[in-house]
Amino acid sequence: MKQLELREILKKEYVKTAILLAVVIIGVFAFWIGLTTALKTEYPMLAVASGSMEPALYKGDLIMVQGIADGGDVVVGRDVDDPPGDIIVFHSPRVRSELIVHRAIGSERRGGTWYFQTKGDANSGADNWDGDWSTDYDLAEEYVIGRVFGQVSTIGYIPLFLREFLWTPVGMMLIVTLLLVFLFYDYLPLPWKKDRLDAPEPDKEI
Repeated sequence: MKQLELREILKKEYVKTAILLAVVIIGVFAFWIGLTTALKTEYPMLAVASGSMEPALYKGDLIMVQGIADGGDVVVGRDVDDPPGDIIVFHSPRVRSELIVHRAIGSERRGGTWYFQTKGDANSGADNWDGDWSTDYDLAEEYVIGRVFGQVSTIGYIPLFLREFLWTPVGMMLIVTLLLVFLFYDYLPLPWKKDRLDAPEPDKEI
């Protein structure tokens, strides 16, 4: 009896939709976890949010990031060097939650820790994170989360839009509304659905 009730429940369209949505969400999370494990960083993909790295990277580019085991593995140099320095992703020493994508143009090891000098290719001068212009290498390796090894143009505008609009109270309400409409579409009294139900069936050929 219980098996028959379960089968009847699973046949309902909104249940099928909910199951499909759950499978998609689980699949996305599994993919992300696999990616973070393979690339050894918690931020394997990021969107470029400014033009400070043009022409190497443009706003809206989606970048792939690989974790760094040791600061000594970072190739340093300017964009005109051969080879150029690695483009690294790091937490801003001023605002930890902010991520910066700039080139490592110099490094030195002090007291067992690597320190980097960074610069945006489009910027006129090197970054200054500690407020002391007498110190060239002021970014400690603990702030570095990885280096860029690939990019896709334009696709990054999607996560930028999600971050700037949808992760707001209005955006979250929009997401919840769309999910509810998606799940309960069959039960909504929409006018075009009524017209479809009232329309006469075509004559069947005998």
